[in-house]
Amino acid sequence: MSETRNVRSPRSLALVGPYGSGKSTLFDALLDAAGAPVKRPADPRNRPMTTEIRLGHCTYLGDEWSILDCPGSIEFAHQACAALAMVDIAVLVCEPNAAKAGAIVPLLKTLREEGIPHIVFINKIDTLDGGIADTIAAIQANASAPLVLRQMPIFEHASVTGYVDLMSERAYHYRKGQASELMQVPAAMRAEEAAALGSLVETLADHDDALLEKVLEDIKPTPEELYRDMRKDLLAGAVIEVLLGAAEHANGVRRLWKALRHDTPDPAETADRKAIDPDGPPLAQVFRTAYAGHTGKLSYARVWRGAVADGAVLGGTRLGGIYRFANGDMTRTSEAKQGDIVAFGRLDNVVTGATVSPGAAPEPLPFPPATPPVYALAITTTDRKDDVKLSGALHKLAEEDPSLFITQAQETVLHGQGEMHLLTTVGHLARSFGLKVTTSKPQIAYKETIRKTMQEHGRLKRQTGGHGQFADVRIEVAPRPRGEGFLFIDKIVGGTVPRNFIPAVGDAVEDACRKGPFGYPVVDIAVTLTDGGFHAVDSSDMAFRTATQIAMKEALAKADPVLLEPIEHITVSIPNDTTARAQRLLTGRRGQILGFAERPGWPGWDEVEALVPEAELHDLIIELRSQTMGLGTFRRRFDHLAETRLSP
Repeated sequence: MSETRNVRSPRSLALVGPYGSGKSTLFDALLDAAGAPVKRPADPRNRPMTTEIRLGHCTYLGDEWSILDCPGSIEFAHQACAALAMVDIAVLVCEPNAAKAGAIVPLLKTLREEGIPHIVFINKIDTLDGGIADTIAAIQANASAPLVLRQMPIFEHASVTGYVDLMSERAYHYRKGQASELMQVPAAMRAEEAAALGSLVETLADHDDALLEKVLEDIKPTPEELYRDMRKDLLAGAVIEVLLGAAEHANGVRRLWKALRHDTPDPAETADRKAIDPDGPPLAQVFRTAYAGHTGKLSYARVWRGAVADGAVLGGTRLGGIYRFANGDMTRTSEAKQGDIVAFGRLDNVVTGATVSPGAAPEPLPFPPATPPVYALAITTTDRKDDVKLSGALHKLAEEDPSLFITQAQETVLHGQGEMHLLTTVGHLARSFGLKVTTSKPQIAYKETIRKTMQEHGRLKRQTGGHGQFADVRIEVAPRPRGEGFLFIDKIVGGTVPRNFIPAVGDAVEDACRKGPFGYPVVDIAVTLTDGGFHAVDSSDMAFRTATQIAMKEALAKADPVLLEPIEHITVSIPNDTTARAQRLLTGRRGQILGFAERPGWPGWDEVEALVPEAELHDLIIELRSQTMGLGTFRRRFDHLAETRLSP
């Protein structure tokens, strides 16, 4: 491949893939190969899980690059989607294991729907057991475009020691931590190499009439023609390149760099793909927010148009610095130009996903919506004096993480994408804000109702010297159909209860419904004021409130009260080879299966619909993912209240 291309504007790539595929190790290896090494863990296999996007900058053969290392866990998928919305190309990292190929299905779908050019990098090739064909076939079954394998692994004594580059027809021997060494194509592989090259050419010829004509005339295309067609088809989404390597040993990393340098679109091409007008004032989009100690708020952004200088006014706020991340260090720079991904300092009024410009009103750009939450934890500060501080910290965390939702009513509840997501948030509270909290299962919003109609009499008569207190009410409490709510009816005739006291009776009835015999709000009842009595001097609003509360307490206790629990309608999405397991999981949680069908637009996936009590949903996502290779998820919505005999 020629390396004489002109220096381009800064380009960017995102490393995405399942947890454990080696993205962070590849991130380090790419930076190291570009002469911008970062500090690495002593043992990459014991590297902690990546839970937030890492940004690195480097220059490779004169070209400037921004690299985004994205979390692989499905619980942090929104960050990966946000990063993909910013970059010119994605590298989808996976392992050479056909059984794990299903884990990349959600990413392949996102890449296809968003039209993002992408290369598959099969990492950990040194662990390949047998041939590569099974892995390729498993990925191809989930891909929307033909895979083009550009390399063939070379085996020595059942171990992968190098590769044959099909397009250049050269072979290379891996060297740990170094560039691969040129070698002769093994004689035993020549026939297999010729067949693989023929397959590659035929795939490219499907999209190039001139190349097809050469194939039909048995004319061998030049490597330059193949490189040109590969780039064209990759950007059109017509093919998916596949490269091999072992990032831990730096094997295949430089070949990946060369493919990226040749095939990655320019920022202007990406802006055109996203329909961004090339004319106009500078334009940038924020895709991540972070609070970084004394530096304050950092807004990570892609510059789509023009150049942004330090001190410029964006989003109504003057920039407090532009930062790059080279060699693992954050350094300030004077300008960010088109294509750059940088961090802007102190854009206090700008939220994640927003576009900013020195112009009056920057055009909005699409940004991935937050994924609905599937797990929740109630939190309480260990020191009550920290409650005010907690509120401010949670506001910042919600800014940093659009997939985190916070509710504050009787208790403070974090809603997110799974147990690890929320435990990471709790750790963030302690680490960054000095806040220690305890976690618990959130309370269920139980309700109460009644099953019998009951008449009751409430009477208050007190004489303590001077004006006394007197009120007399007669009420009827009756059940209403589920979901009909509360109703107060006034049937007083003849002035037995003066009109000015009736609102006090109605208010007292509603107050009594806030806590029924079981301690929960009472719903779906009708309360009718049928009769009463008063005293011209001793009656008052307070007296009628008290008499009504006496009557309501007695009536609710005698009217066959029953506990109601919320029932949720859930739609579970899973690979279809796990559908039966998912159904058993739901029925084991008192679920009522409504049916299942193919998931629209997701070949090989099903959706199961069910009605499940909310009390059974707390840890459903944990068990669901454990039975579906971490892929299963669900959507939920309130459906109805149902009677239960379970103790809350």
